[in-house]
Amino acid sequence: MATPVTSAGIGDPTVTEIPTALPAGEHPDRPRRSRGALLRAIRSNRKAMVGAIMLGVFLILAIIPQWLFPGDPGAEVYARSAGPSGSHLLGTTAYGQDILAEVVWGTRPVLVIAVVAGLFATVLSVLIGVSAAYLGGIADDILNLFTDVFLVIPTLPLVIVIAAYANQHSLTVLIIVLVVTGWSYGARQLRSQALSLRNRDFLQAAKVRGERRSYIIVFELLPTMTSLIVANFLSAALYSVLTAAGLEFLGLGNTSSVDWGTMLYWAQNNEALQTGQYLWATVPGLCIAALGTAFALLNNAFDEISNPALRPVRRIRVTRTRS
Repeated sequence: MATPVTSAGIGDPTVTEIPTALPAGEHPDRPRRSRGALLRAIRSNRKAMVGAIMLGVFLILAIIPQWLFPGDPGAEVYARSAGPSGSHLLGTTAYGQDILAEVVWGTRPVLVIAVVAGLFATVLSVLIGVSAAYLGGIADDILNLFTDVFLVIPTLPLVIVIAAYANQHSLTVLIIVLVVTGWSYGARQLRSQALSLRNRDFLQAAKVRGERRSYIIVFELLPTMTSLIVANFLSAALYSVLTAAGLEFLGLGNTSSVDWGTMLYWAQNNEALQTGQYLWATVPGLCIAALGTAFALLNNAFDEISNPALRPVRRIRVTRTRS
């Protein structure tokens, strides 16, 4: 706090003290969170740590599958329908492929779908939701109507119809389908948050300075919504993983590729559960569930970090001392 200086002298109690100037680009009304505080909040959140560890394991598997299992897992053929052994820890499929090798190699395309589809869906949500809230007027009405249309359309039937008529069972087509059907819910959340910030003083100050709308949205408004944007990305990634697995299980994906969804598809076609090949059908499903759990835990953790009201109340042990 700066010392007041007046004509009567220093420290005159009748004069209001002048606060120290804020750093350049800062405003007292701007919600602020330092990087160190955000990292400490993540480390102190158990859900975030567990989700990050689980996601890290899958990332490692996606990076180094060729070191664990060299060669194409679909081309290597062994004894058919073999049980677990030292050479094949999870056994082999009805076609003679090693189940563990296919699970490890299938991690990479699943994570690619999750990251790419989640990223593009989040970008679309930010563009439509934040722009609609900040611009207002006719632009808000049109973009809000566009969002409402996608919200009320049944998602799964729409996904099946688009994937069936795409006629190209490729990863690119699958990602486009997931982006088209997975952005609307995030756009509605981001619009609501942007509406609550639109009339804050730090945005009005940027308007008075003569800043462009694009500058205000990108450099003034979006940094205050970082936690919500990250949470929306994790939610979109979770949606992409589960929906892609469902489409591939129905045979609407590329059945010649090696990933967890196509493993479930071929296991179902060969009646793996009925013939006693339980690992062929259960291990890919458990991997999908584990990856979905990792994204869900991280999503809930970022919700708790951005909204203190959602944080669980921890019990504090009180020790009583005898007098």
